[in-house]
Amino acid sequence: MLPVMLAAAFAVGISAGFLVYRFLSDKKLKGAREQSDQLLKDAFQEADRRKREMLTEAKEEIHRLRQDAEREIKERRAELQRAERRLEQKEENLDSKMETILQREEEFRRRQEELSIRLEEVESVRRKQMERLEEIAGMSREQAKDVLLKEVEEEAAHLIGLRLKELEEKARRESERKSREIVVSAIQRCAVDHTSEMSVSVVSLPSDEMKGRIIGREGRNIRAFETFTGVDLIVDDTPEAVTLSSFDPVRREVARLSLERLVLDGRIHPARIEEIVEKAQKDVEEKILEAGEEAMLETGVKSMHPELVKLVGQLRYRSSYGQNALSHSLEVSHLSGIMAAELGIDEHLARRAGLLHDIGKAVDHQVEGPHALIGRDMAKRFGEIPEVVNAVAAHHEDQEMTSVYDVIVSAADAVSASRPGARRESLESYIKRLETLETLAKTFKGVTKAYAIQAGREIRVMVAPNSLDDGAIHKLAYDIARKIESEMKYPGQIKVIVIREVRADREGHGRAFPAGSGRHDKREPYLGQQGGLCAAGRGETAGQTGQLSAVYPGQRLNGDREKRREAGDPEPSGEGLHAAHRLPLPKGR
Repeated sequence: MLPVMLAAAFAVGISAGFLVYRFLSDKKLKGAREQSDQLLKDAFQEADRRKREMLTEAKEEIHRLRQDAEREIKERRAELQRAERRLEQKEENLDSKMETILQREEEFRRRQEELSIRLEEVESVRRKQMERLEEIAGMSREQAKDVLLKEVEEEAAHLIGLRLKELEEKARRESERKSREIVVSAIQRCAVDHTSEMSVSVVSLPSDEMKGRIIGREGRNIRAFETFTGVDLIVDDTPEAVTLSSFDPVRREVARLSLERLVLDGRIHPARIEEIVEKAQKDVEEKILEAGEEAMLETGVKSMHPELVKLVGQLRYRSSYGQNALSHSLEVSHLSGIMAAELGIDEHLARRAGLLHDIGKAVDHQVEGPHALIGRDMAKRFGEIPEVVNAVAAHHEDQEMTSVYDVIVSAADAVSASRPGARRESLESYIKRLETLETLAKTFKGVTKAYAIQAGREIRVMVAPNSLDDGAIHKLAYDIARKIESEMKYPGQIKVIVIREVRADREGHGRAFPAGSGRHDKREPYLGQQGGLCAAGRGETAGQTGQLSAVYPGQRLNGDREKRREAGDPEPSGEGLHAAHRLPLPKGR
């Protein structure tokens, strides 16, 4: 019975569970259907809302585009209207111009017809005149043409000759001016500090007691010092100083270094003196080599034989007329390089030749002969190129100049040597020479002022215009030059310039201002002329020794030349005239 009841209970439980499950499933299905219906409803509502918004946006965009299109159409219509108005205006202007052109063409045609008629009349008159001239002259037109052509050819040949002469003179002046510009530019760009060399050296001492130690017992120290150095040691009453004297600058430098070291060391006796002198000699040799290398570096010269470098360094201890030989060589090297660069040739080659041009002075006390030829032999021996060798040999004209580098080095050497202050000349004698120049020029009749300029190498003389005419100033310049040459001694050349200036008063049409004055001087009329004046100018020398030249520069300001000739007035020769004369002077060393 129990199993049956259990089976029945199990069946009832299963049925009840199924019914509960069925109920719950139906309830869930119903909820899902309601939820899906609600979602579908919401989706339709959202779609309707989005549709309405898109329609609204589309309508607004269409409205905006329509407005933009209408505005653009209005603007284009306005631009077209403006263009139409401009075209209409241009058409009106063209019509007006066309009408004016037609009127001018008509006027031109009318005048052309009148000119044709007049031309025919003139041609008729000309034929009659030619026939009359042929009848009077007794020759045909062709014969007269041949005579005229012959005269024109002769006159043209004469004018061509004058023109050629003028061009040659102009070319010569231009070449002189260019050469002066090159030299002046080189001098301006080459600034050299220089102190004249002396034949003595002064060594300072800490006290006068040191003099006794230098002399030594019975003078043994001073005798040993002079023996080892070859220099005279002068001990006098100069306080705290002694003097070294020698013609050889190298020996003097060795002695100076040795004495300074002995004084500093304090141990002064013959053995110590010999030791110090040997060290000083080695130091001076090193200084010589360093000086040569520094000179090469300063001038940009490269790859030189060591012996030549040593010779260049030895120039540091050589002097000529008080001018240091190495400083002079450096200056010549710089000047040569600058002038070569201005002429467009090899600047480095010119610098090399300038640096080596005086190497003969480093050995000329050991070898006989001119230092230029000694330097030539040294340069050739140590492998310098022919251009450098020739420049070294020819810078004093001991050998014929064969290249432009010879001329450049010779010119640079002359400029460096003749520069005021480069070689020994006392200030007092220099100033006295300038004063003598001015005083000598003022002794001539008619001279009002005289100025010595350009370091005494040029003197400008002002003359009274009433005492001398234009032609007389040539002779005055020549006389002054000859008197300077006969009464004075000077290096180089002195240029004499005589200046005569006339200031004039002009009456009539317009105004005349003499160039350079900026005003009129009412006190002195110029020959009573009503025409124009000539501006004062500066004369230029012909550039050849002893040659005299004068220049009449300027231009006529007002007045008509033909009218003046018809009236019989003379042509004004100029308000100013300069005459220049260059003295033929002895060549500087």
